[in-house]
Amino acid sequence: MRVTVDQDKCVGSGQCVLAAERVFDQRDEDGVVILLDAEPPAELDEDVRQAAVVCPALAIELSE
Repeated sequence: MRVTVDQDKCVGSGQCVLAAERVFDQRDEDGVVILLDAEPPAELDEDVRQAAVVCPALAIELSE
């Protein structure tokens, strides 16, 4: 799976970090998403999919 984020869409809710903390983080100054791993290991697929679903700004895109 390949993960991309749109930092311009991000509203800093942090839901992605709660769902997949090994893949996402937030900038200290404004809470905008930071992508830590664009191609996370398969065992994190479920967490990453959950992060994309709960993102209120739809700022996370997944491709297989």
